[in-house]
Amino acid sequence: MDLVQAVVNRTGLNKAQAEAAVEAVFGRMKTALEQGERIELRGFGVFTIRPRKTGVGRNPRTGAEVNIAPGKSIRFRPGKEMSALD
Repeated sequence: MDLVQAVVNRTGLNKAQAEAAVEAVFGRMKTALEQGERIELRGFGVFTIRPRKTGVGRNPRTGAEVNIAPGKSIRFRPGKEMSALD
């Protein structure tokens, strides 16, 4: 599905305006996640950032141990309406 085209069809905005609106929403979501904020989209779900543990992995080619640095991962928990979809 083309999200920009869906916004054009639903709102009557021209394509450039719809693209700017979609980019603004996703840009703000990205900034919020970078700052560690929680994003809740009612009826859809919640995006959060969680720390990822440090650990030891293995290189599949050589079998050598590799240290895995701590990091962050984005988690999504669907809302009630999304969970009800089958």
